[in-house]
Order: sequence, then structure tokens, then C-alpha cells
Amino acid sequence: MSKTNTEYTNVINVCRELFSKKTKDYGTAWRILRPSSLTDQLFIKANRIRTIQETGENKVGETIEDEFVAIVNYCIMAIIQLNEKELVELELPHKQAEELYDKYATEAYELMKRKNHDYGEAWRDMRVGSLTDLILQKIFRVKQIEDNKGKTIASEGIDASYFDMLNYAVFALILMNFDK
Repeated sequence: MSKTNTEYTNVINVCRELFSKKTKDYGTAWRILRPSSLTDQLFIKANRIRTIQETGENKVGETIEDEFVAIVNYCIMAIIQLNEKELVELELPHKQAEELYDKYATEAYELMKRKNHDYGEAWRDMRVGSLTDLILQKIFRVKQIEDNKGKTIASEGIDASYFDMLNYAVFALILMNFDK
């Protein structure tokens, strides 16, 4: 598990660094997006990964790894949008955006550790394509919950799915040796 903790932290650090740089470039323009729009962004990224995995062709240039990094960052943005409803201003100070990123990245990390304990790091024996499929499945579940105005009968809420997608993307990046 210690290896996983190190690999996970390394991947999150790369994702956070990109988030921080883009926040310096663009500010927090993503704050205008509703969670459902962020879900659609996640769909675009995951669907592109799957297309490249199936066809073996990449005509845009951004790598599969870049897209998994984007999934991590969009998930954190969506979690912020869901959970920080008292934040009404669209433009957040850079430091505050990073603090929120760290808060939810830490929450995802703690969730990963609990689940890894119970599941015995089964993800290490999975294929990256299967993790892509699981992300897509979670996206379709989230879209259904969003269409139901957030109401569920027997399921976890939307934020739990965002956390799962985030962790699946980190696992995929670890399996692809991205943290090296």
C-alpha cells in the first residue's frame, strides 16, 4: 500500500500542477459551469480515451494520459461546484482555488485508502480500458441522477461518483506508469 500512496500522490501532484497553471492562465472560469456541464466534459474526455483505445489512432495530439489528467481535474471542479454552494463569486483567488483543490484531492485520497483496504488493490490487475469503461459507466449514472434532479432511491449521490471517477483516472495513470 505504501507504493500506492506514493504513486497516487505523485499523480495528484502532476494534476494539481496543471490545475494551478491553468488557473493562473484562465482564472476560475470553470466556476460558470453547472455540475451537469462538467459531467458532459467528463464524457467528452472519457469517450475520446475509449475511441483512441479502440482505434489506436490519435488525430488531435493530446495523449490518453492528458485526458486522464483532465478527468481528475474536472472531477475536482465538479465536486467543488457541488459542495461549495456558499461560494457565489465566479472568480476565486488563486490560493483559494488551490486550497479547495487540495481539500477534495485529500478527500479522494482518503477514500482510495479505505477502498483499497477493502478491495485489496484489485485495480492493479485491471486493464486501463476497463477503468475507462468504469468511468464512462459512472458518467452515465451521474447523467441519469442529474436528469432525476439529484434524487436516488438506492444509490450513492453524484459526488460519490465523481470521487470514484477521479480515483479510477488516477489508477489508470498509475498503471500507465505516468508517475515516473
